[in-house]
Amino acid sequence: MNDFKIGSAEARFADLIWAREPVTSGEMARLGAAQFNWKKTTSFTVLKRLCDRGIFRNEGGVVTSLISREDFYARHSQQYVEEAFGGSLPAFLTAFGTRKKLSDREIDELERIIEKMRG
Repeated sequence: MNDFKIGSAEARFADLIWAREPVTSGEMARLGAAQFNWKKTTSFTVLKRLCDRGIFRNEGGVVTSLISREDFYARHSQQYVEEAFGGSLPAFLTAFGTRKKLSDREIDELERIIEKMRG
């Protein structure tokens, strides 16, 4: 499994790429300046890190994804649960539930998800 740990700024930059791909690296540098007040070199550094992690590819100055946004966040979540909770989703939910009371709507949605996974 690739290292899908990225910081919040990298995640926001990645979201910009997913929303616009295929997109030129030059356009991403302009977006980095506009959205985050980054220098051009900062945008290219962040883009290179995301490419090195196997999330995106930059060929001929055109950036495309190697994995979808949904797949990335699914893998990122799985990696976190594995590392922090020994792979136990119930342990994660228990820890989460001790700090935040789930609404009836959230509980209903979780129940629907579990039933879908069973079927």
